[in-house]
Amino acid sequence: MSVDHRELGRELELFATTPIVGAGLPLWLPDGAIIRSELEKFAAEQAARSGCRSVYTPVMAKKELYERSGHWSKFSDDMFPEMKIGGESFLLRPANCPHHAQVFAARGRSYRELPFRVRELGSMFRSELSGVLSGLSRVRQINLDDAHVFCSRQQVQAEVIVALDAIERCYSTLGIAERGYRLSIRGGEGQYLGTDEQWADAEDHLRGALNARSIEYVEAKGEAAFYGPKIDVQVRDAHGREETLSTVQLDFNQPERFDLEYTAEDGSKARPVMIHRGLLGSMERMTALLIERFEGRMPPWLAPNQVSILPVGDRHRDAAERLRADLEAHDVRVAIAADGSLGRRIREARTHRDPYIAVIGDNEVHGGTVDVLVPARGGRAEVDAGVFVAQVVSGIAERALLPADF
Repeated sequence: MSVDHRELGRELELFATTPIVGAGLPLWLPDGAIIRSELEKFAAEQAARSGCRSVYTPVMAKKELYERSGHWSKFSDDMFPEMKIGGESFLLRPANCPHHAQVFAARGRSYRELPFRVRELGSMFRSELSGVLSGLSRVRQINLDDAHVFCSRQQVQAEVIVALDAIERCYSTLGIAERGYRLSIRGGEGQYLGTDEQWADAEDHLRGALNARSIEYVEAKGEAAFYGPKIDVQVRDAHGREETLSTVQLDFNQPERFDLEYTAEDGSKARPVMIHRGLLGSMERMTALLIERFEGRMPPWLAPNQVSILPVGDRHRDAAERLRADLEAHDVRVAIAADGSLGRRIREARTHRDPYIAVIGDNEVHGGTVDVLVPARGGRAEVDAGVFVAQVVSGIAERALLPADF
């Protein structure tokens, strides 16, 4: 069985690419869109739990914004060409942070508003060369779970700890146990912005947060962003390749460049620190990782179709419809497969990686039960219909990694 998300994506009809749309621009098909939608809801819940408020910002802006932020001078080769409109130049954004800096700058801020946390599931664009594009893992439009926190220097370490705790919760729910933390700091060379004192202070804050949570980590010189050091959460895909999913980054560059300030308690003007934090990273890369990790058999809460109901014959359809209505009343995703031999329908449901297969025949109709197959557990059992519905609903609500064990 392949564990390549590109092959599984085609087999399970999760996403597709077409020449006329272009490489690196995947089309999320209905079943893949369900997985992404569930991840987006999960990311939004976790961000809100850690104090973030949602914003929406444009996917493009005047070139001046990215010149001011430093992205144009550092990343222009990786950005799409500028668009001339009415004598002005516009660019598709390579990152969400300049826009969030402008959200903070929309009006004067007080120390009482800090930490000021905003979050967006934002699209950003990279003009990747065709040779490096791959399925969902390397794309030209990235949909990023992206938050930015504006705080005082005294609040930095506490905010980094908040982010680390949120990342740990997310990874635990998603079943990503094998992960490593990397403190990415300046190397000997490179065009880094800021003073030596700023860098040393920022690196100490990140070390302090990691140590406070007793998280083991390695230091990687030369892996910092140009605007500040960062904590990267490293995982390996099904092929053993290491990649970064989540990050917590300190930025003293953009607050300076955009002249961000707030009124301190003593009435003076002070410069905030900007923290970039992504809990799940990009929807594309996270989805690719999970498809491979679970070999397409997603946890029930992420599965495109959660229950496949198979009436043995026509006379069992009414009972199948009643079971579907009971499940759909709790927002469970259900399909009834009534055509063809029972054996073939069971095989198709298994191939589709449906978490639960519910067979209804004469015995089930008369006894008010369901013949339940749970492929992920290799089990099969006769279960009271009400108990079956309750167990399915409970597992989905809890975002359990495995289906219920009957």
